[in-house]
Amino acid sequence: MTTYTDIAVTSDANVTTVEIRRPPANFFDHSLIRQIADAFDAADEDPDCRAIVLASQGKHFCAGANFGSGKDDDSGSSDFTEEGFRNTTGILYREAARLFANRTPIIGAIQGAAIGGGLGLAMVPDFRVATADARFAANFVKLGIHQGFGLSVTLPRLIGEQQAALMLLTGRRVTGEEALAMGLVDLLVAPDELRAAATRLAREVAENAPLAVASVRATLRNGLAEAVATATEHELAEQQRLRATEDAAEGIRAVAERRPGNFLGR
Repeated sequence: MTTYTDIAVTSDANVTTVEIRRPPANFFDHSLIRQIADAFDAADEDPDCRAIVLASQGKHFCAGANFGSGKDDDSGSSDFTEEGFRNTTGILYREAARLFANRTPIIGAIQGAAIGGGLGLAMVPDFRVATADARFAANFVKLGIHQGFGLSVTLPRLIGEQQAALMLLTGRRVTGEEALAMGLVDLLVAPDELRAAATRLAREVAENAPLAVASVRATLRNGLAEAVATATEHELAEQQRLRATEDAAEGIRAVAERRPGNFLGR
């Protein structure tokens, strides 16, 4: 059995739960994304697994990326250093693309923040169960950079091009209720019911004929993994170009200081 350092994997009644354990904010780096992808691969090979619940320990589902220094042992920090960004983003996106290539249906249990790359991670599941206090944001323009983690493909595919443009160009935060109304989440529940509700939905999927479920899901998600892989190449190039601008440096400072950015267009 694979040993993971930042996730826990448990199985019960044909449902495998993959829990991210970097509380309270569950910031990710390429090591964490690789562990999740490995767990999804293992679930695909497990004949007893028919559905996955992706969940997180702590206050937030995933508050974004950790680009502290680019080393494998980074965790628990939202630092955004030049070295970390340059050294890890390409590797991270290659691992992220793996998440969309798995064959087993996934239900996401979303509490608190799913921000930036955390929103990208929340787009991996087939369905999202969330709490009213959940909040979603593609805040990249507030950082002065281009969106990433395949959001160029996954967000408009899920909520439509117009709603996706509204989120991407404003960087605004969307509440749980707003997310439900726009189709960003599928079910809104009380915080103490989140994990149970996500598991119930997973079991509802898992009780069906597994070959038929796999066939239908493959049709519905046809070309998604390839589209994400292509999109992340473009996203990375744009992020690297914009990361070198004065606006990006100001945006990163502004977000860290919880104030509007003073952008100069250079």
